[in-house]
Amino acid sequence: MSIRVSHVHGEHIAVEAANGTEILRYVYRPDPEAFEAKKPYAHPVRTLGGRTVTGYRPNDHRWHKGLQMTASHLSGQNFWGGNCYVHGQGYLPLPERVGSMRHDGFPVLSVEDDRLTFAEELTWVENGGSEWAREVRGITVHSVDEEAGSWALDWSIRLTNTRDEPLAFGSPTTAGREMAGYTGLQWRGPRDFTGGSVLAPDTDGDADKLMGSQSPWLAFTTEHDDVDAHSTLVFAHAPENLDPQTAIHESHWFVRSEPFPTVAFSWAFFEEFELPPGESFEYRYRLVVADGAWDEERVSSCLEGLSW
Repeated sequence: MSIRVSHVHGEHIAVEAANGTEILRYVYRPDPEAFEAKKPYAHPVRTLGGRTVTGYRPNDHRWHKGLQMTASHLSGQNFWGGNCYVHGQGYLPLPERVGSMRHDGFPVLSVEDDRLTFAEELTWVENGGSEWAREVRGITVHSVDEEAGSWALDWSIRLTNTRDEPLAFGSPTTAGREMAGYTGLQWRGPRDFTGGSVLAPDTDGDADKLMGSQSPWLAFTTEHDDVDAHSTLVFAHAPENLDPQTAIHESHWFVRSEPFPTVAFSWAFFEEFELPPGESFEYRYRLVVADGAWDEERVSSCLEGLSW
């Protein structure tokens, strides 16, 4: 199934499926609120059937914006946005700790008949203006399948420490808050995903049981308001993410279905890790966006059919 790509320079890149549905808008012009950690994000993301599967600035967490790369605790700075968790004091509004991710350019932007690929260069800037890290981000839209009612988004990160001291990556859990290890690539769902069902391979666990767990993939399904329809999102790791020989640090799922829907590929759920000066780390992720309520067999079959 072919796609059409439009680029409003300085603002966003949008992908439209052949049926006329805009399935992805990648926004790199930052929102104006510094407290929300200015950075690029993907929203809206839609199924081929036109169901919106991302939320934007919900009233409970204004800094939750679709699908975005974050770092909640990074050497005392917050590249997630919003309040900062301080052990013994809870969440505090500390705007002087909130950093940003600056868009520097697109060295690669390629569109084929059914595939969009681009690389984005970004700089992670702490609140005082110091440049702490360089990122090369990869985004690929592919496998748009009208018959299956699904398409895939690959998101990669290569992050290099540009400081003269280590960067320490953590989370609220590493700072003392139990089972709140959110950081890394994060998805926030719209309201009608609240209370949705979550599944992982070879388990009957729900979102609460899967919090802090490890698995190659996680799926989140909901029944929408307004229309008689379901949607399923599949979050999947590239094989090297879970290989201790190649990953800088092991990943765990941060997942909630209630009181609000969210999933993060947390790279520092239970323990901090450090990135030495001049060193880099890499992760690759996949999001499959599908119409319908998919079960484990359907998810596994789809992922097996998609090569990395």
